Amino acid sequence: MSDSRLFKILYYLLDRGRATAPELAAAFEVSQRTIYRDVEALSGAGIPIYAEPGRNGGICLLHDAVLDRALLSEGERREVLAALESMAAAGRASGELLTKLSALFRVNAGDWLEVDFSRWGKSDGDNRKFETLKAAVIQRREIRIVYESAGSGQSRRTVQPLKLSYKSKEWYLKAFCLERQDFRLFKLNRILDLELLEETFVPRPYPAEPPPPPCARIVLVFPGEMAYRVYDEFDGTEITRHQDGSLTVSTELPADSWLIGYLLSYGAQVEVREPARLRAVLAARAREIYEKNQ
Repeated sequence: MSDSRLFKILYYLLDRGRATAPELAAAFEVSQRTIYRDVEALSGAGIPIYAEPGRNGGICLLHDAVLDRALLSEGERREVLAALESMAAAGRASGELLTKLSALFRVNAGDWLEVDFSRWGKSDGDNRKFETLKAAVIQRREIRIVYESAGSGQSRRTVQPLKLSYKSKEWYLKAFCLERQDFRLFKLNRILDLELLEETFVPRPYPAEPPPPPCARIVLVFPGEMAYRVYDEFDGTEITRHQDGSLTVSTELPADSWLIGYLLSYGAQVEVREPARLRAVLAARAREIYEKNQ
């Protein structure tokens, strides 16, 4: 008998209220006899589950049935509360739910996580933007945005928001753009204005992520005073710290225009050791900047 299947049957009934034995057998790819044995096992474990005979019968849970804390180990209860605390910090679960489960489980997970979506030194505008986008995604409502694109400048668009995504220290909105009639990825910091519309939509699946751009192996050298940023932006396994405090980074990064701009953001505090071509391109771009601003 599979404990995993017993829990899945329980969650299935909690979600739907009732189900027939053939329905459960098909859902879990077992025989109806196995389903009835599982029902007996759940009942024997104290779960208020029963079978109703007749045409409109089925397998049901008693109204207002609850999970006994004994079904989960102490470690599992802590994991549930920790997951819910992280969701609450992101605005996806209520404090009331956490309080109820903490009382049921007799476990206090502690106030260990805080999430603030605003940038340093900014007002709560970023938080309001995030809450509006979250509401749009959950309620499946279209939004009108003013967006500053790296390629085409500022534009007004109506989009169908599908999902908020956090990647590489930045928040993004995955959406379907009605103007472009295509899927787009919007960086939240570049959404300059946002209006929640009344129009609703049926969400369509966001396509799989495209393959990453080709990467080049690069070797960079930084002075010791840049250590704070080096450890912020590179994995520790890529960093070698020398006796004089300097740091050598050996990593792989996309070989495109973004890489040049990224390296220029370090100013004179970075030296490209490899590859030679990247070193030459960076020097030429720095020379252009110097000539424009001398």
